[in-house]
Amino acid sequence: MNTNQYEKNLEQLGAFEIASKMLKLAKNNENNNSYLNAGRGNPNWINTQARLAFPRFMEFGVKESESTMHEDNLAGYTTLEGIAGRFDATLDLSKTEDVFIKESLDYAVNTLGIDRDALVKEFTDAIIGNNYPVPSRCLVNTEKIINAYLQDTLYNGVPLADSTQVFPTEGGTAAICYIFNSLKKNNLIKEGDKIAINTPIFTPYIQIPKLTTYEMVEVNLVASEENNWEVPVDALDVLEDESIKAFFLVNPSNPGSRALDSRLLKRIKKICEKRKDLIIITDDVYGTFSEDFQTVYSVAPYNTLLVYSYSKLYGCTGWRLGCIAMNKKNVFDDLIAHLPEEKLKLLDEDYGIVTLEPRTLPFIDRLTADSRSIGLYHTSGLSTPQQAMIALFSLTHLVCNDGDKYIESTKKIVAKRYHLLFEELGIKEDNTRENAKYYSLIDIYTIAARLYGKDLEIYMRKNFEEIDFLLNLAKEEGVVIMEGVGFAAPAGVLRVSHANLTDDAYIKIAKRIKVLLKEYNDKMKSSLELRD
Repeated sequence: MNTNQYEKNLEQLGAFEIASKMLKLAKNNENNNSYLNAGRGNPNWINTQARLAFPRFMEFGVKESESTMHEDNLAGYTTLEGIAGRFDATLDLSKTEDVFIKESLDYAVNTLGIDRDALVKEFTDAIIGNNYPVPSRCLVNTEKIINAYLQDTLYNGVPLADSTQVFPTEGGTAAICYIFNSLKKNNLIKEGDKIAINTPIFTPYIQIPKLTTYEMVEVNLVASEENNWEVPVDALDVLEDESIKAFFLVNPSNPGSRALDSRLLKRIKKICEKRKDLIIITDDVYGTFSEDFQTVYSVAPYNTLLVYSYSKLYGCTGWRLGCIAMNKKNVFDDLIAHLPEEKLKLLDEDYGIVTLEPRTLPFIDRLTADSRSIGLYHTSGLSTPQQAMIALFSLTHLVCNDGDKYIESTKKIVAKRYHLLFEELGIKEDNTRENAKYYSLIDIYTIAARLYGKDLEIYMRKNFEEIDFLLNLAKEEGVVIMEGVGFAAPAGVLRVSHANLTDDAYIKIAKRIKVLLKEYNDKMKSSLELRD
């Protein structure tokens, strides 16, 4: 197979699959450069406070269980009465993690109105993992804590915590899979339906709707480099078309790292006031990296289902921690209630095995049931240790009295790396408050034209597959970055993650890009000389 054919075949894969193919090339690069993978968004920082608190409950839980039954390495069960007092007696307030635990319990009691014994019991049992999740969807006090966190980080002052229900999931990835599955099962989307997507966008939102399982028609609301990767306000007008069933967005966007500004939020709110039937799914995983972030859920709670992941902020991708949140009064439940009778009867048959009144089962509980094929609804729900870790991460933010220094530090990390990359490449920086800077999109053709003239851009476009530059960057320079076409970005646009490499690596990446562009320019000159 010739090189051009191989590259064309490779471009049929998804962006992440292409990047994985380049890893081996980069690790064994021809110039023996240090291997630099800026393709994945996995952060190279972690939150320590919640992690150190976790084993304190584990240790206490084991000792507490031994008090009821103990033989060799077999222990019994925990008891509710007086458990908070017994736990408090184990805390050593000279240790920062124990101070954090005490502050967290005080906050939960005094601010959220949670019973101290009930919370300690919930955390202890959750972390030793001795029971199924009860309730299946979310542990009772954990839900209150998650709601308080989402309220403070994403809603920008709009009070929705009390009217919001939460379903913790195995990261945002599982949330996306569960949502698509339940939307289809409950006849809220079907083959041939039109859905709007803000592009460029995280690849699953492009790939999943096209699968034979769904076969939906995508309508792209295109953000461009000229508009700092922000969707134009008038592009939202298409959402007034009643043939558009749903609007999927990532906010701030991935790969553009751009949060919706107040103009766009106001326009969406106005559209939803007119279109009560519009379904919106907003994925807000990068919200905390943007200044004064506000989610679409806060301006259109009736229409919107929110997906959130703790993975990127708290450096816990291996934990798989995310959640789905939706308002108690929502379009999903109302659309299901108005389905044709024959479709409702079919749904009654399935959900009737878990409830005597299937038509009153809320969509968020259908999501929970569907996540375990309904028949295993009684054992559904995210594992309790994972739920407890979500609550602990949430509390690291909630107990901050003078601003969350941890979140501010994460913002500074990605902002510095963004600056170093753009400065070395000579690209104008976007320092507006909406730019989360977790990723950046760079146009390799534009950089080529700026460094060597328009002729090089034309030469590269005409003579090479778009993926050629990425393959050579990996093979020769040891750098892996992602092609943008897989995210529905224009040809020549590449995505760089600012999360997973050391600061100086971004200077090296920029320099190696420039070295490779010089090679392309030299090839162009040689080809012109041969032609002459």
